Amino acid sequence: MSDRQLATSIAVGKVVLGWFRLLDDPGAMLIRPSQAIDPYPHYERIRARGKVVPSKLGMLLVSDHELCSAVLRDPAFGVAPNKEMGQPDLGMDGLVNPLEDSFIFRNPPEHSRLRRVVSPLFTPRAMHERQARIEAVVEDFLDQLAGRDEFDLVGEFAARVPIKIICDLLGVPDAEHRRMIDWGTTLAASIDGMGSMAQVRELRATLRELNDFLSARIALRRAEPNDDVIGHMLAEGDLTEFELLATSGLLLAAGFETTVNLIGNGVLALLSNPSVRQRLVDDPAAADNIVEEILRLDPPIQYTARLPLSDDARIAGRVVPKGRAVVLLTAAANRDPSVFPDPHRFDPDRHNARDHLTFSSGVHYCLGAGLARMEGAIALRALFRRFPDLRLGGTVQRRASRAVRGPLRLPVRVTSRQPAAIA
Repeated sequence: MSDRQLATSIAVGKVVLGWFRLLDDPGAMLIRPSQAIDPYPHYERIRARGKVVPSKLGMLLVSDHELCSAVLRDPAFGVAPNKEMGQPDLGMDGLVNPLEDSFIFRNPPEHSRLRRVVSPLFTPRAMHERQARIEAVVEDFLDQLAGRDEFDLVGEFAARVPIKIICDLLGVPDAEHRRMIDWGTTLAASIDGMGSMAQVRELRATLRELNDFLSARIALRRAEPNDDVIGHMLAEGDLTEFELLATSGLLLAAGFETTVNLIGNGVLALLSNPSVRQRLVDDPAAADNIVEEILRLDPPIQYTARLPLSDDARIAGRVVPKGRAVVLLTAAANRDPSVFPDPHRFDPDRHNARDHLTFSSGVHYCLGAGLARMEGAIALRALFRRFPDLRLGGTVQRRASRAVRGPLRLPVRVTSRQPAAIA
């Protein structure tokens, strides 16, 4: 497809979506033009229409927790990249896109083979060994903010923490962190599909830079082996260059966006719930439960999609035709009142908060879930210990994404400070 044809396809798609929004189609309303709109009331409107809601866009919307969980675990359904979900060919000319070409968009047995290569890096033992390093990174960034009365919570803290940890894993020098953040932000925005040719061109440029950068890191590790992530994958010996690029890029994109938005959404939730914030200040051990409730109430990833892989794939007893996308509104499932009583309330004492579907379920359960939880808990615990009176300092700017939810800019103010933790 030429760029002119692609531009026409994008323009026609916008017109069709606009028309279906006028008809109050639930799928078209999900793909809304304004990213700042609170999505949760819309999810409730979808829930009110039934457990499985058809859209004239050719998809089925599922908000029911039990059904979402069942589909995620059912081998009759599988993942698929955007190009298999009806998105146009973006003309990437062989560029590797980690969010389209990595194992998260592969089904068994290929998914199992690729996931097995990196899974040893995310075991409970590996997480425990990284805890002290994550705590040191968080304290270092907070030290740099200690004399400030105002700062951007996302750009100057929440984004820096996961990028630093990921760069440590990939063996990337500190001088490259800013570029890594920019690449991760662009990749996350692409999850929704392309809204303009300018966005297509930005994605192409980002992938070209990222591919070149990761290719150079892989070449370096071939010449100078070590035990970082790329060195580990090379030692396995059975990954192609394409798979190495896709998997390395995935660790950057997925690891960054999940955690930065977990921290950002967590700060917003705590600032809106002073009693819970005070509880965290008084009892830092409460951080783990608080993080779990943040993941349930306002997850970084709002929904995912599946395609039927067999002729007898069923939802609620009804056959789903091959090629029909099933959009699982996991953020809505996390607020299913049949599973979570008083679901819109922020309750860190909720006994089943961990039953949320934020990290998916089944074979595609997020490999980095433990790392994200640890980074989120450490970051929020340390942040509110150092700045117990943290408050909003301006207008919150949301990320330009529907599937990824979190603040892009979160200005905050402080008037009192506590000293750094004693090592």
